[in-house]
Amino acid sequence: MQWIMIIGLAVASSIDNLGVGISYGIRKIRIGVLSNLFISLICFIFSMAGLMFGQWISQVLPGILPTLLAAFILLIVGIRIVLLTSHHGNSTETAAVEASSEANSSSSLERMLQRPEEADKDKSGTINLWEAAVLGVALSANALTNGLSAGLIGLSPLAISLTAAIGSFVTLWLGAVLGQKMANIRIGRYTVGQFSTVLSGAIIILVAINSFF
Repeated sequence: MQWIMIIGLAVASSIDNLGVGISYGIRKIRIGVLSNLFISLICFIFSMAGLMFGQWISQVLPGILPTLLAAFILLIVGIRIVLLTSHHGNSTETAAVEASSEANSSSSLERMLQRPEEADKDKSGTINLWEAAVLGVALSANALTNGLSAGLIGLSPLAISLTAAIGSFVTLWLGAVLGQKMANIRIGRYTVGQFSTVLSGAIIILVAINSFF
């Protein structure tokens, strides 16, 4: 059962990267392997930091309070992501990224996630390591929040952080590929990027419910 929660949190932490990757694919902005690995490393660090803090809180709070707090945090984040994405359901491809950023990022990073091309500061068409560092911080908000909840529940820090980092790498790469081929495909009233964000929120809600069992 723990592995189901670990995989669910890892997918939820990284699936938003799919929407960002799609935006880059549409705009022909390339994310190299090294830059993608660097973003994954940042995701790992954020996830581990959230987990450690969550474990510390779980030692302070008595009884089942850590589990209740973790479920509450996940439930609020998941519902907010779904509602924000639904609100932007008829908007453009970047709306999926906008919804995710409104739910999980500070205002200073929100603009970059709404307009992913702005991460390419030198307009080279390629995300370098410095640009990857800034983008990695913006993309790791979910990993931090989910890591905190995982720490409260008592899940394995290494398993959560590694799966989140691997998921980050795969989804960002896959999103860039899909962006070049599936830019105009819609799933119902959602674009592919928007649907991935809704799926992220739904997974977080399911993990929150599952934490009670």
